[in-house]
Amino acid sequence: QVQLVESGGGLVQAGGSLSVSCTASGRTFTMGWFRQAPGKEREFVAGISWSGGSTYYADSVKGRFTISRDNAKNTVYLQMNSLKPEGTAVYSCAARDWPGSGWSEYDYWGQGTQVTVSS
Repeated sequence: QVQLVESGGGLVQAGGSLSVSCTASGRTFTMGWFRQAPGKEREFVAGISWSGGSTYYADSVKGRFTISRDNAKNTVYLQMNSLKPEGTAVYSCAARDWPGSGWSEYDYWGQGTQVTVSS
């Protein structure tokens, strides 16, 4: 079992920047960030391979968000720039402990951290 703990998040004005991080209790392979806004379904935001050499972003955040990881710290980061009010959501990280392709399958989830973007 892998435990995921997010940190960061908070309140920021539209156009501002914020960073969230997620630390895993053990080794993981692909990791990702998802978000869920009130009344909406959870959506994929970004994913990163174990090596960090491959990343993938939702069209809605491409060019504004950057995912990265530090395997020595078992931590994945999401740097969010030019935030928009529609980015208000609970951001959760996800991970899997098996190698494989694709960005949609994960076995472990964090509890989430709130990001609020004011207009």
